[in-house]
Amino acid sequence: MIVVRVKCTGRVDVKHILEAIRQGADGVMVVGCHPGECDFGDGNMKARQRVEFAKKVLDKVGLGGDRVNMYNVSAAEIGRFRDAIMDMIEKLKKIGPNPLRG
Repeated sequence: MIVVRVKCTGRVDVKHILEAIRQGADGVMVVGCHPGECDFGDGNMKARQRVEFAKKVLDKVGLGGDRVNMYNVSAAEIGRFRDAIMDMIEKLKKIGPNPLRG
């Protein structure tokens, strides 16, 4: 697992998500604040749109859009964060390894 921290999920671009998959990551999990609670305006909403677009691209090329998911979790919600991680792990188990991994 590789963790990339950014000040705001609004900084996450589709190219970052797709590049991680291209390099062999089984999945990408974007975790941001709740809608309406972004310190930088609408960064989390922009991130959600980008995640949705990346999912469509991955579905279209046959890699599976479920490899990419966004979760809204505040810093104080450790239990919810754990649940999001477990949800992502379960989705990736169902999908299987990234066929691009060499």
